Amino acid sequence: MIVADNIHKNYREVEALKGVGFTVNAGEIFGLIGPDGAGKTTLFRILTTLITADSGRATIDGLDTVTDFEQIRKRIGYMPGKFALYQDLTVEENLKFYATVFNTTVEENYELVREIYGQLEPFANRRAGALSGGMKQKLALSCALIHRPAVLMLDEPTTGVDPVSRGEFQSMLERLKRQGITILISTPYMDEANRCDRIALIQNGKILTVDSPDKIIASYPDSLYAAKSDNNYRLLGRLNERPDVKRCYVSGEYLRVTFNTEAVPALDGVEIKPVQPTVEDCFIYLNSKRNNL
Repeated sequence: MIVADNIHKNYREVEALKGVGFTVNAGEIFGLIGPDGAGKTTLFRILTTLITADSGRATIDGLDTVTDFEQIRKRIGYMPGKFALYQDLTVEENLKFYATVFNTTVEENYELVREIYGQLEPFANRRAGALSGGMKQKLALSCALIHRPAVLMLDEPTTGVDPVSRGEFQSMLERLKRQGITILISTPYMDEANRCDRIALIQNGKILTVDSPDKIIASYPDSLYAAKSDNNYRLLGRLNERPDVKRCYVSGEYLRVTFNTEAVPALDGVEIKPVQPTVEDCFIYLNSKRNNL
């Protein structure tokens, strides 16, 4: 459904995308996972026909993003990272406006957005700018869906949204997937990767790997440990100075550590226990491996 083939994009001296390539299958939730500045929004703007790549090619449902942009815009729903609806219009007015733009009506496609928009109906006459972050998110998603797109593209939709609303949003995407909509979502939150069928990890404009979250985690090559003391920052310096430590970094209230040897050292006042890697651990490993090459 979506193909990105060797896409490059520069902004003067900044190389935002460096040969990005992946495919998204019809009817799957595909996550583009990476920190701010990794190139996610630039790639989304190319895929949604807002800008063109310097080189490479992208297609949506077989349509070229450069030559077939008018057809693509009718087939996709796009939710940008920042709230982009009309803040001085009410909830109802925004939804009706976007339906009119795509030559449809709210009534015609209401069943698609009923579950999402139903939570907004008590606030139908409230101006969009006065909504909470979670409600703005639901309104933006409703407007992106009101013309029944084949592909839904969501650029960091959960940034700045509370954890409860984030969870609700992910559940909404699962239900949309069951209706046959292909979903491409970008996020800096590594924990959201597990809600995707497949993911691409991106950093500094390059794809580190593409696969299902489970397979990416299974490919982690080292035994991983969590370490903790009464002063983790001092412990971080101590461990990084040891020749038997391969990598050590902060992760929540623990440090994550891998060793060059099978033997795990016993350190006074330090708790060390084995842990299972996460997508975030895989991202750190793959990024450090690339930088060492």
